[in-house]
Amino acid sequence: MPQFPVKGGVSTDPTRDGRGLGRRRAERVMRTLPEAPALHGMSRRGLIGAGLGLTLAGCNSAGFDMPGAGGAAPAASPASGPAVGETLGSGPVRVGMILPLTQNGAPSPVGVSMRNAAQLAVDEFAASSITLMILDDHSTPEGAAQSTQSAIGAGAQLLLGPVFASDVRQAASVAKAAGRPMIAFSTDASVAGPGVYLLSFLIEGYVDRIAQFAVSRGKKNFAVMAPRSEYGDIAVAEFQQTAGRLNTPVAVIARYAPGQSQEAAQQVAAAGQIDALFIPEQADAMPGVASALASSGIKTQLLGTGVWNDARVLKLPELQGAWFAAPDNSGFNALAQRYKAKFGSQPTRLATLSYDAVTLAAALARGGGSDRYGPAALTNISGFNGADGVFRFLPAGTNERGLAVMEIDNNAATVISPAPRSFAAG
Repeated sequence: MPQFPVKGGVSTDPTRDGRGLGRRRAERVMRTLPEAPALHGMSRRGLIGAGLGLTLAGCNSAGFDMPGAGGAAPAASPASGPAVGETLGSGPVRVGMILPLTQNGAPSPVGVSMRNAAQLAVDEFAASSITLMILDDHSTPEGAAQSTQSAIGAGAQLLLGPVFASDVRQAASVAKAAGRPMIAFSTDASVAGPGVYLLSFLIEGYVDRIAQFAVSRGKKNFAVMAPRSEYGDIAVAEFQQTAGRLNTPVAVIARYAPGQSQEAAQQVAAAGQIDALFIPEQADAMPGVASALASSGIKTQLLGTGVWNDARVLKLPELQGAWFAAPDNSGFNALAQRYKAKFGSQPTRLATLSYDAVTLAAALARGGGSDRYGPAALTNISGFNGADGVFRFLPAGTNERGLAVMEIDNNAATVISPAPRSFAAG
């Protein structure tokens, strides 16, 4: 994986839906992207070489044929009457996609961006493999349940979405009753379960990656400074568990009310010598945290999550030299160029999740068989290689992702530990 600087910053924790970020704020977090010139004349082989095709990951597998790139078309499956919603593609396998296209009667930037990314995936890879039925859940749990029921009634073999945690819960109950698997986009791991898989960026993945990297760089004594929030609670619990597995002590855990980090910083300073300080805080709150660190005289290795990949964090003097885990943005930036060329606007950060979900659905459709979306296929131990890198679903519904570690230097984020390209066996 090549190293590259991230200019300007992109938020890489797209939703904290039911876990500490309201829907309106989540949409603000996702509304970001640097402009880039459109790609012209890139061949299908070039797209796949750039990581934009979705293949089975790992050296021990031959990989999926991409839809439209050779291989037999999937066998037709019996459909239950006419398709519903907006339909994209003309393949024999029907897939439902539940998105928040509107909210309070107005178009949702998140939902519209995900819908457009889905169209991009269909146009590039999936048109002959699946018929994608896109339905609006109106950003409500009731709408999500109704849309899921409609898609299943129209013969959907797989459901993609919804986005928000409460919507996933309602939709999943309908999907489970019908025996249909779901690939959802919530970052709330509590909504995952057998048959309900999350394709999102989970806090737990960020925490595990940065803690393991810090230990590999010789850090042995940690402290944690975290807000009293749902996000902070999850991150702190995961960091404690990971530190325990790595046999590294956590000297102090200092919690603070949002916007009131000074006392917590003083508590960390009083703890004595520490090798690294983990701060799972959102980008908009980091200027205040940085000020508290400076006034308390804290000078140690700072560790964070993917939300730090944001211009508001990258420009802070106190954060220069900090490390954080995040997906490699190269795949997202490449998709953004093609997206802008087609739609004339920039995608939200969730666009790659929508793109990968549709491409995966098409790739598995080409795998054929009546169990194309069964647990064995979806939880393949080698995982899949998508726009955001390698990922795999776990039987419990959560995921593992190949994340990079970045260092903030000169107001930019540079990869210092590349994301893995495959998973170790097991």
